[in-house]
Amino acid sequence: MKLEDEIKQEKFKSEFHKLAVNIIYTHSWLNYHQVQILNRFNLTPQQYNILRILRGQHPNPATVNLLKERMLDKMSDTSRLVERLRIKDLVERKNCKEDRRRAEVIITEKGLKVLQELDILEDKFQSIFINIGEDDAKVVNDLLDKIRG
Repeated sequence: MKLEDEIKQEKFKSEFHKLAVNIIYTHSWLNYHQVQILNRFNLTPQQYNILRILRGQHPNPATVNLLKERMLDKMSDTSRLVERLRIKDLVERKNCKEDRRRAEVIITEKGLKVLQELDILEDKFQSIFINIGEDDAKVVNDLLDKIRG
């Protein structure tokens, strides 16, 4: 559906203004659909992001700083997110022996199992892109990369 129809706005200051609004709107739309899936597992998108980073690091631990650097949402409070995941037994957090100020985080077996279940649902999530082909997806990806310079 066209942006103008979705937000009931016919005019924009420019195509660049419309593009910015469209990206923000589409982000919210994608986030809504992702949250619907993650709610089944009592996870936020930010917690899911951390689990995926940790799975990529597995079996090696990651520091909180590494997680913060790799997070999609740079405004997240990574330490707080890790603590919530620890309470759910999805990650373990240990102080580094060499530097007590540094914490190391590793995904648990339970965390890996949750991600396995989410992987199946992730395939269904990608079906929201049914209206575009892989070539279109590549063009959009290239354009978004170009916007960020």
